[in-house]
Amino acid sequence: MGIKIEHLVKRFGSFAALDDVSLDIRKGELLALLGPSGSGKTTLLRVIAGLEQADSGRVLFDGEDATRLTVQARRAGFVFQHYALFRHLTVEENVAFGLRVRKGRDRVPDATIRTRVAELLSLVQLEGFGTRYPAQLSGGQRQRVALARALAIEPRVLLLDEPFGALDAQVRRDLRRWLRELHDRTGLTTIFVTHDQEEALELADRVAILNRGRIEQLGSPADAYDMPASPFVYSFVGAVNRVPAQWDGGALHVAGLPLRPRGQAGRGEAEVYVRPEDLHLVDATHPEAWPATIIGAQRTGPRLRLRTRVAGSEVELDVELPAEREGPTTAPGQTVRLAPKRFGWFPRDGATAPA
Repeated sequence: MGIKIEHLVKRFGSFAALDDVSLDIRKGELLALLGPSGSGKTTLLRVIAGLEQADSGRVLFDGEDATRLTVQARRAGFVFQHYALFRHLTVEENVAFGLRVRKGRDRVPDATIRTRVAELLSLVQLEGFGTRYPAQLSGGQRQRVALARALAIEPRVLLLDEPFGALDAQVRRDLRRWLRELHDRTGLTTIFVTHDQEEALELADRVAILNRGRIEQLGSPADAYDMPASPFVYSFVGAVNRVPAQWDGGALHVAGLPLRPRGQAGRGEAEVYVRPEDLHLVDATHPEAWPATIIGAQRTGPRLRLRTRVAGSEVELDVELPAEREGPTTAPGQTVRLAPKRFGWFPRDGATAPA
């Protein structure tokens, strides 16, 4: 099912949780809503589900205005961060709950429910766990039960609100891979909320990045990381060095180094954004490099993170290298030359961006 969001506004008192949000969600895609706390991502998910009513704007399901539909009529499967399982019910009873509460013409026969529950427990790899209670399961298993329960009602869309936020790092990584495989098997339109950049970039077909109730950027995970549309996106998605700069003579002067970005030049003050992995150690023959001194070095698994200070300035730059580069030449106190392989820039107040 395709979903179209048109100019949604939602306020809580003077706080604008959603500020004129419009978004097209493609049929069968896995879309991440990524942003910091208070950015509006969970509010947007709840408005789609019908758990919150927007002050203005519309939600369309396959072209049908769903704004006034009840939660039940929208048929959205919702999975919360803390599972929301019924502790007094077994796994089978939890999965079957949404089917058993149907009444009248919508009532589902017991035999059909048992078959459906068995199929779903197989789908989420929990065969043999049907008679257990939630307290007898691990966190990852409980979340898979919650997903099976959401799928039992044959939803038109699956909505996940920080589904792995309560789990430890290794379980989260395992469940991310599993959820991606599950999505590819079911083809169900899926929207999930997260503040974890790695989770969004690994899982999603597209990422909508929210800030202060607005969508700052919508695109592929690669675009969000490689071509950020704003200073906020550059700073929020991945690590980045921010360096003050000045346009002069068609070049962007950054800590004494003239850089020439692609495209039309700007004017006035600017800020350059360069990711630690896009800074390379080069020799003295390189024409565009910063002389710098290493002031700190930290090994993290397969990566080596250097903290450097550009000569003759207060500018400090983080550099990320493969761990095999660790050695005497990358120890604190050593002098190096740093060349940016790729960078972006945005104007500061009073500056002019390219057309």
